[in-house]
Amino acid sequence: MDDVLIECSPGISGDMLLGAFYDLGVPKKVIEQPLIDLGLKDLYQLDFQESKSCSIRGIKAKVENIDSSPIKRTWRGIKELILNGHLEDKLKKIIYEVFESLAIAEGKVHGIKSDDVHFHEIGAIDSLVDIIGVCAALNYLNPRRVYCNEPMLGKGFVHTEHGKLSVPPPAVIELIRQKSIKVLSSRGSIEGELSTPTGIALLVNLVEYLEPPLKFSINSYGVGIGSLKFPFPNLVRVYKITSFDDPSNNDNEQISPKCEEISIQEAWIDDQTPEDISNFVEKLRTEGAYDVSYQAINMKKNRIGFSIQVILPIEKKEFFRRLWFDYSNTIGVRERNQSRWILLRRRGECSTTFGNIKVKQTLKPDGSIIMKPENDEVLRLQLKHKISTYEIRKIIRESSKKFKAFENWK
Repeated sequence: MDDVLIECSPGISGDMLLGAFYDLGVPKKVIEQPLIDLGLKDLYQLDFQESKSCSIRGIKAKVENIDSSPIKRTWRGIKELILNGHLEDKLKKIIYEVFESLAIAEGKVHGIKSDDVHFHEIGAIDSLVDIIGVCAALNYLNPRRVYCNEPMLGKGFVHTEHGKLSVPPPAVIELIRQKSIKVLSSRGSIEGELSTPTGIALLVNLVEYLEPPLKFSINSYGVGIGSLKFPFPNLVRVYKITSFDDPSNNDNEQISPKCEEISIQEAWIDDQTPEDISNFVEKLRTEGAYDVSYQAINMKKNRIGFSIQVILPIEKKEFFRRLWFDYSNTIGVRERNQSRWILLRRRGECSTTFGNIKVKQTLKPDGSIIMKPENDEVLRLQLKHKISTYEIRKIIRESSKKFKAFENWK
C-alpha cells in the first residue's frame, strides 16, 4: 500500500489539490459520486483542463456554479446535509471534520457560534466540490499515511464577501493556531494568497505528518495548477510514494530518553517588588525558557528577596543574559551548562467522544507510549460539560482513537 505526499509549491488550495489528485489518476466518477449522493449534482459543472504555470504542465480543476438559489449556507445546514447523506462512514467522517474545523475557525474570528456561521466563500458550491472531492479522492487512494511539507501563506490583500482582508485571511490564522502547525515565511516581496482557508482546512485534517519522510521512492505523481499568476510555478504536487521512514515502526526505534546540553542561569534579587519579579518571570517564559522557578528567601540585612532559576536552551544563553540585565535589577547572574536526560515527546491531536482534542505523547524507554491530554483542553471540557477533571480524563482515556502527530519526536 502506498503513502501519499502532498507538496505545497509554495502554497495550497482546494482546487489545486483536486486537480493534482485527478492528474494522479483518481477517476472523475470517484470525485463526483459523493456529491451526487449528497444531492448536489445539479448545482455545479466540474471540468479538469490541461494547463501550465511557468511552463510546468498540470491539471486545473474548474467548477462552474449553476446554482441559482440565493440561500446562504450555514454550518448547521451543511452539517445536516453531510450527516443525513448516504456516504460510507469513513468518508462522511473526514468530510465532516474538514467543514467543522472551518466552522469553528470562522466562528472564532467573527465572534459567533460555529452553527451560526454563514459560509460565504467556503459554503459556495465550488468550495463544496473542492472539499468533498478531495476527501473522496484520498479515501479512494486509501494510503497508509499522508505527509505534507509546510505551506507558505502569502501576504497582501484578498477580496472576499467580508470585504478586503489581509493575507493570510483570519480563518487561515485561526486554523493554524488551533492545530499548532508550522508554516513558512512568504517568498521575498511576492504578494498574493498562496494558501486558502479551504486548502489549509484540508491539510490540517487529512495530513498525519507535517514534513516529508526522510527516505522515500516516488511511484507516481499528479500536478494541480492554481489560478493566480506568480513569477514562479503556482502548483501543488501529490505523490504516491513508498516510504522507508515508517513513523509507526520507528516509534520503538527512537532513542528515549535522550541526552542534551542545557544552560541554567540564576540570581538572587532583593530590591524589586513581587509585581516586578512576576513580570520578569513571565518575560523569561515567553522568550523561550524551558522552565522558570522562583521562591522568597532571606538575604543580607534581613531583607526578603527572590531566588530565580531559569532552565533554557544552551544556544540562547547569551540572549537570556541580556534579559536579566535589561528587565531585572540584578547586577550579576550565575550560569552553568549541564546535561539532562529527557523522554522523547510530541504534540498532536486525538479523536475522542469529545471530538478532536490536543494531546501530548511521551515515549518510554521500553517503547511504550503514554498519551496525556493538554491541561488547557481538560479545563475547557470541564467548563463546557460541568464534570470533574477526573471524569474528563477517564472519558478521554477510554474513548481515544486515532492519533495525528503535529511534529516528530523531539
